Amino acid sequence: MQEALPYRTWPPASTGGPSLAGDGVIAGGGVIDGVKSVKNLVSENAVIVFGRRGCCMCHVVKRLLQGLGVNPTVFEVDEEEEGAVVDELLKIMGVEEGKKDSRPQFPAVFVGGKLFGGLDRVMSTHISGELVPILKEAGALWL
Repeated sequence: MQEALPYRTWPPASTGGPSLAGDGVIAGGGVIDGVKSVKNLVSENAVIVFGRRGCCMCHVVKRLLQGLGVNPTVFEVDEEEEGAVVDELLKIMGVEEGKKDSRPQFPAVFVGGKLFGGLDRVMSTHISGELVPILKEAGALWL
């Protein structure tokens, strides 16, 4: 059985970039190593969830995916680095700098290297029965 951690008791992350804090959760840790760091995280993981630290909606997405048998990587973003992470996500998505109307909302779920959506998209595709085939196609589920 896993032990719940109270809010704000995470171990301090190194300032050299993202670090694994346990349970597939990556703490941002200050400065992000440019586009390569976030871009590598998106391309190397079948499912990755970007969310604010302590966000309940991020927790819901993570638990839903775990319930389906997926072990998503979760990147927790601090308030100070939220703008930088969103800018890097926009670059990955191919959105021009002037267009802020298509900013990803947290939690932002990437499946197979592409932005899948947020909590509403994950829940609606799960309810319609379309989520499992999408996860299988991305390589996040084998059975």
